Amino acid sequence: MAVKLVDKVLCFMGFEEEAAEEEVKLNQEEEQEEQPWRRKRDKAREKGAVVSLPTQRQVRVVVVEPKAFDEVKDIADNIKNRRPVIVNLEQATPELARRVIDFVIGATYALNGSQQKVGNGIFLFVPSNMDITSELKDQNREKGMFSWMRT
Repeated sequence: MAVKLVDKVLCFMGFEEEAAEEEVKLNQEEEQEEQPWRRKRDKAREKGAVVSLPTQRQVRVVVVEPKAFDEVKDIADNIKNRRPVIVNLEQATPELARRVIDFVIGATYALNGSQQKVGNGIFLFVPSNMDITSELKDQNREKGMFSWMRT
């Protein structure tokens, strides 16, 4: 009670007025700091939190059976655009098959992709964002890439 009386006298004389105003301002600032936090929390309770989940994009595999060397540019463009390509060279001449495979392997290597022989004259080329996992990979290394061309 004595403290309140002294505060009142000091306020009356004009000494304590600034301290009281500062104290009132601090109290108001503390209330304002709490209110936005409470508002955000209340809004979050009112509305369900919306979370966007990334959807998996459908991958389109391109199957190509080149009849001329001019078609290899399209194969390289597909790999460049991050599409896996299956190249079927079963009906191609051995010379065309070697040229196509050499070009596409070089393009795939330059784009950090990978390749695998899938069957006789059938090759899979994938861009850098994909990986090939198979037991066939080890078998093909033993035989070589062009073993299917020997007759």
